[in-house]
Amino acid sequence: MEKHTRTLLVIITEAAIEKRLVADSQRLGAQGHTVHDVRGGSRLSTREALWEADRSIEMKLICTAEVADAIARHVLATYAPHYSLTLFFSSVDVVRAEKF
Repeated sequence: MEKHTRTLLVIITEAAIEKRLVADSQRLGAQGHTVHDVRGGSRLSTREALWEADRSIEMKLICTAEVADAIARHVLATYAPHYSLTLFFSSVDVVRAEKF
């Protein structure tokens, strides 16, 4: 089976910006995304999702390294000053590379 390397960008952030993140990622070249509702915390706070403004999401994007970098730069510049968020990258092997 032929595999191709792509970049997985994971964004964990406040649910309030989900629609903007989806639109931004599409505009910047992502072909698709997956979003999950999540809970979590750190030494500073806990997000238990007990009320609407406390909900968090995990958004996953598989794309080229260039597109992942562009999205990450945009998210950091636009949303990090105002919203709680975590970003990380991972290299992944995919089949059907044309989808990404």
